[in-house]
Amino acid sequence: MQDQPILVIGATGKTGARVAAKLEAKGLPVRRGSRSSSTPFDWEAPETWAPALTGARAAYVTYFPDLAFPGAVEKLESFVETARDVGVPHLVLLSGRGEHHARLGEEVVRASGIDFTLVRAAWFAQNFSEGYLRDPILAGVLPMPGGDIREPIIDIEDIADVAVAALTQDGHRGKLYEVTGPRLMTFAEMADVLGHATGRPIRYIPIGFDDFYANVAASGGSFVADVFTAIARETLDGRNAHTTDGVMQALGRPPRDFAEFAADAARAGVWSSAA
Repeated sequence: MQDQPILVIGATGKTGARVAAKLEAKGLPVRRGSRSSSTPFDWEAPETWAPALTGARAAYVTYFPDLAFPGAVEKLESFVETARDVGVPHLVLLSGRGEHHARLGEEVVRASGIDFTLVRAAWFAQNFSEGYLRDPILAGVLPMPGGDIREPIIDIEDIADVAVAALTQDGHRGKLYEVTGPRLMTFAEMADVLGHATGRPIRYIPIGFDDFYANVAASGGSFVADVFTAIARETLDGRNAHTTDGVMQALGRPPRDFAEFAADAARAGVWSSAA
């Protein structure tokens, strides 16, 4: 099986790109699954699923834009049937913490008859550096709903490391890893950390969900705004205001702190206007 590729679905996305790169750094064969890859994969084109899955020894599964999107769970059910039909032995699913539809997606994979690992992740730190919140950070503000809600925000590098371990090492099948950062933070505290890392003040602005929608739509369009606003409405109510030890369980080390993420991102120049 060492000669068989690992399929990475969403290989151009935030987590998928990192998972693919880390697997390749280990010298492992990777089949990058995206609409533009040599073996294309498109969630909206089911005819691409079997060719991408055939011959893969495992698959890292992310759904774009999110499992909360209407129709996602039904597509995942069809995808899992295809994976079973072509004989893929192991699926690693990225799920969202505190999301009802993500839990439904997890149950689809659990019931598939295929070996699985579930990675249920908190909010991504990289949303501030390469997502819809980068431009506000450049402008010196962090506009988010949630008020004083505290989140255990996680570095995507940790998510990718957990996924790579699950895809390549024994002992991870049948496991659920709920992964968070090492501490709870309000968005105001995150703004302070980002300001320290960038060397300029960043002010947290508490906003309502309608304003959040408008801000996301302005940078990513209504399609993305619909999804992320629905997730924010569902999850920014305190339900996720506790940390977990999922990273430690999977990797035997603690997760990276948000301050470390911010310092590394600032050094890489992601918040320079030319980035």
